[in-house]
Order: sequence, then structure tokens, then C-alpha cells
Amino acid sequence: MKALVFGTTGQVAIELARNAPLVGLRIEALGRDRADLTDPAACAAAVTATDADLVINAAAYTAVDAAESDRATAQLVNADAPGAMARAAAARGLPFLHISTDYVFDGSGSRAWLETDPVAPLGAYGATKLDGERQITAAGGPHVILRTAWVYSAHGKNFVKTMLRLGAERNSLSVVDDQRGGPTAAHEIAKTLIAIACAFHEGRGTSGIFHFAGQPACSWADFADAIFATSSLPKKPTVSRIPSSAYPTPAQRPGNSVMDCTKIRDIYGIGQPDWRTNLKTVISELERTP
Repeated sequence: MKALVFGTTGQVAIELARNAPLVGLRIEALGRDRADLTDPAACAAAVTATDADLVINAAAYTAVDAAESDRATAQLVNADAPGAMARAAAARGLPFLHISTDYVFDGSGSRAWLETDPVAPLGAYGATKLDGERQITAAGGPHVILRTAWVYSAHGKNFVKTMLRLGAERNSLSVVDDQRGGPTAAHEIAKTLIAIACAFHEGRGTSGIFHFAGQPACSWADFADAIFATSSLPKKPTVSRIPSSAYPTPAQRPGNSVMDCTKIRDIYGIGQPDWRTNLKTVISELERTP
């Protein structure tokens, strides 16, 4: 089985390349030099020309704050290019797997979000990701949209790496405590996409939107505390818990990003990973890397 993957340097793309060989999945990964996501037609052409058995889009415009002032680019990368890929995949009957986000919700309430809950993004990033979901669904081909949240790994930019860097420089840090979600290791997302890809290849694939995130739910401040407790920093910084209002950003963040992951468990047999266990693995890799 072979997968055409859009993205080479993102957190999930790197983990896909790492994990795919373990199950015999061959990856043809396209970087910006071969498929510019600001050119939807070029992305569609790559799908039309591929000899792969399925397509995975692991690329996105993830600069949440920058999207507020650069919505046109976010729209191309997060919505129009995935839509073009999905239509080209549908025309050939190729399953199309895509990563979306908790930002399609407004973050209200306290219960975990279901796939069927009303969507109401707060900013440009969430709005463009939602448009991408709608274009993919409208394409009509076999597809899975995997909504996830709070992605971290030993690669790229993420909260874990930021906390470790700042924690080594400062005695105390102020971290938001009124936003809650489920931190999700990129390698768990990659393993989930691979499992779904195998299901489609074996004729067991079910199309639709699925939630997948780590457990248990926590705040950013809780996550920071766990990062420092897990790390080998010689002096652990103290974490001061602050409200979101004390840390204003161009884009508003959802207060509640907790997602109900029952559907993916029931249909694909994929359970929620414990982010605390994965955090140990990620920090161990970071501390081994010069």
C-alpha cells in the first residue's frame, strides 16, 4: 500500500514518515517544492498523477494569530487546496484523509464536543479549517476528517518545546488556566491515520468526521506543570495560573477544546491515548537530542 502525503516538515508529517514503514505503508511525501498549497490546481494535479492508493493531507496553515491578518493565504492552504485534493481524489475513488481542529468550535460550555455539535469558529484559522472540512465532504469521495487538538512532538514549534525553552531561562512562568483541552502527541495522530488508511485498503473504511485527542482533559497550566515535572531541568520554574484575558492575542482561543472521541473508538477501535505517557516519550527524545 502506498500513500501520497502532502507535507514533509510538519509534526504529523514527520511522524507519518517514521511510523509508516512499521506496517509496510510506503510514503510519497510532497514538500512545497513539489506541491505548493497556495496553488490548489497544482495540488489537484499531483493527486491526479499519483500511483498511490490513498491521499493524506498532513499540511496546514497553523499560525493562528497570523491568519487574522493573512486570511487569504490561510484560505488557500486550509480550505481551497484540500478541497481541490479531495475532488481529485474523489474522481479517482482514492480515500482522502485530512487533519482538522478543535478551532471549528466556539469553545463554549464544559462538556466534550461531539462531531455533530454546531460549529462556530472564533477566528480566521478556525473558519478556514471549517471551510476545508466542508469542501472535502462536498467532494463526495471516501474520506476521513480527523479533528484533533493541542498537538505536540519533539519536532517543530509546539507548547512542550516552548515551555522547556522558557523553563530553562526563567524561574517562573505565567500560563493560561481557563482553556481546557486534550494534548495530543503527533505520533499518535500519525498512527491513527495509518490505521484508518489500512482500514480503507482492506475495505473497512468509514467516511466522516472523527474526533481524536489525548486524555485526560487539562488546562494549559496543568500541561505546563506536567512538562516541568517530567523534564530533567535542574531547577523547575513555578507556574502562575492566569486567565486568558491576562494574555491577549490577535486571535481568540476556544475556552473548551475537550473533544468526545467515542465515535472513532466505536467505528475504528481507536482509543484515546494518555498524553502523560506520551509526554514522557517526547521529552525523553528532546533531552537525548543535542
